[in-house]
Amino acid sequence: MPKPATAWRDRAIMLGLLALVVVGLIGAAAATGWDETLAQIRKLSVWQVSALLGLSLANYVLRGVRWHLFARHLGLDLSFFDNLRHFLGGFAMTVTPGRVGELVRMRWIKRETGWAMDRTAPLVLVDRASDLAAMAILMGAALLSSGTTITGGPFVTALALVAAFVVTRPRLLAATATWGHRATGKTPRVFARVRRAARSLDPFSRGGVLFAGSVFALFGWLAEGIAFYLLLDWMGADVSVATAIAIFLFSTLAGGLTGAPGGVGGAEAAMIALLALEGVPLTMSVPATAIIRLTTLWFAIAIGVLVFPLAERKSLKVSDDLENA
Repeated sequence: MPKPATAWRDRAIMLGLLALVVVGLIGAAAATGWDETLAQIRKLSVWQVSALLGLSLANYVLRGVRWHLFARHLGLDLSFFDNLRHFLGGFAMTVTPGRVGELVRMRWIKRETGWAMDRTAPLVLVDRASDLAAMAILMGAALLSSGTTITGGPFVTALALVAAFVVTRPRLLAATATWGHRATGKTPRVFARVRRAARSLDPFSRGGVLFAGSVFALFGWLAEGIAFYLLLDWMGADVSVATAIAIFLFSTLAGGLTGAPGGVGGAEAAMIALLALEGVPLTMSVPATAIIRLTTLWFAIAIGVLVFPLAERKSLKVSDDLENA
């Protein structure tokens, strides 16, 4: 179980970030006029909000299928629902620094299978790499088809693709870890773990499983990009599908580059700024940003918070059963 101090720290970070974003969005809404902002929100019906949540849920399920695919390819003998429970439960820790809290999935797997975390580390690496590759490809295609110019867009796209390439190449990742240790001379244990993880990535360097997983991720992120377009369209914004997808993905990736847990703060600021460049007024962009973040990031966290206790209880029960067998 997490240490009490650590658990309270993670909760404090989550609530603090949420409070800062809420205060910022409220300030922006107040500066542009509450009546106009509330009028935009009232345009949405219950079924439209449900559609946004449904598209986000499609993203999580598709990426959960990918997690199951990767877990089975690694050799983990867990059912689809076991893997989906681990994947969704990890969302509860999305806004921990660097999203390291999501490593709780490795703890659950260790309890249920006995596999050490070093052995299951490739799951985290290929999962992140697959997301980066899918988002970068989708964003690049959206930028090209929309003709929208986003400063830094090509750079973020290229950076995501390079990171995905390095992480999924065992020899290259091991060499990068060795170079990093020699250059810094610090945290030798961290770099040693990266090298061990790189060696265990070998099963993913063949068989086409990474490509298959990235296809699931691509359609998953596409669902959320379409949700953003639909939201803007329902509010009356004149933004094309491709432009909306490009703005959503760029803001998500750029927010992550800020280092803030879950990209909170940076993603919202980027989204509002890019919408402004497309001629979307603040009275529309502020509520649209707030709603899309609530129905994507915070909806995922809410699901994670609900699934987390179940995953904890299940993993402890399986662990106890294995010890008593």
